[in-house]
Amino acid sequence: MAEAILEVGGLVKHYPLTQGILFRKQIGAIKAVDGVDFTLHRGETLGIVGESGCGKSTVAKMLVNLERPTAGSIKYKGEDLTRLTGRALKAVRRNIQMVFQDPYTSLNPRMTVGDIIGEPYDIHPEVAPKGDRRRRVRELLDVVGLNPEHINRYPHQFSGGQRQRIGIARGLALRPEVIVADEPVSALDVSVQAQVINLMDRLQNEFDLSYVFIAHDLSIVRHISDRVGVMYLGRIVEIGRDAEIYDHPTHPYTQALLSAVPVPDPAARDRRERIILTGDVPSPTNVPSGCRFRTRCWKAEDRCAQEVPVLAVPAHLGDPTGPAAHDSACHFAEAVSIRRSAPGQTVLPEPTP
Repeated sequence: MAEAILEVGGLVKHYPLTQGILFRKQIGAIKAVDGVDFTLHRGETLGIVGESGCGKSTVAKMLVNLERPTAGSIKYKGEDLTRLTGRALKAVRRNIQMVFQDPYTSLNPRMTVGDIIGEPYDIHPEVAPKGDRRRRVRELLDVVGLNPEHINRYPHQFSGGQRQRIGIARGLALRPEVIVADEPVSALDVSVQAQVINLMDRLQNEFDLSYVFIAHDLSIVRHISDRVGVMYLGRIVEIGRDAEIYDHPTHPYTQALLSAVPVPDPAARDRRERIILTGDVPSPTNVPSGCRFRTRCWKAEDRCAQEVPVLAVPAHLGDPTGPAAHDSACHFAEAVSIRRSAPGQTVLPEPTP
């Protein structure tokens, strides 16, 4: 296993809820992220999946210091970013850059492409001298597959996929070691998504990058990720190598997610049994006691309401080296081998109500 380049421990982000006009009184908190732990190793891609509102984007913003955590640690090469301020924090931040979700709103429409990609050099002038910046910007445009002659064009003169390439070029400007990609292809057409994913694959090998890749699309995450973490209501409920998660999920929520993956073959679709979750996702202002998934889980028992399950390898699953031996936050984790009716198609057994 390669060295750990990013270590996240007990990461928490609570947004206070207040009432009153003159005298603001806190009446609660939105628990957007409530205890997230993971490690990113050099050269790997960690995919994070989960439904909307589970805290994925909030984690991404904390990793690049766009949001300050309420508690927890974010260690880059052993140095805790949450304890750094001023110049020390600025020096480290250049090594962790972000690619945003929406290529239409993440680029300033009043700036040329050259100014957008070159702006990081204004903040970190030590990276590139002024006389060399234009050449570097043209090189970056070429690296991401755009015409360097378009350096003076504005964002509205590019398509969605081209704009996302501009965002990737901006993220590469400071030669970071970690790229946090917050759903970088969700706003793009399917054919363009493939181009951007293949570009990111190539750049990872070329620049020795480590990715935290956030997405909704499970097939995209499996294609690009080495390991996958599944989030639910502010916490990671299961994490492991991609084959472990996709072929031998042990957490009920992961099993339900995988059963919802669209299948293009109508015949295979009819043979597949879906896991239909009942109820809605609880409010992050009033999370359930114990296991947060218990209000929608068919395995829930009294213990689930009383004890918070620990994210660890379930001891009752037996073989500590088997495909099901990965971290899962469930008291009744069960290794389910996914049956494939055809390449790329998954069939999960229907759970007992």
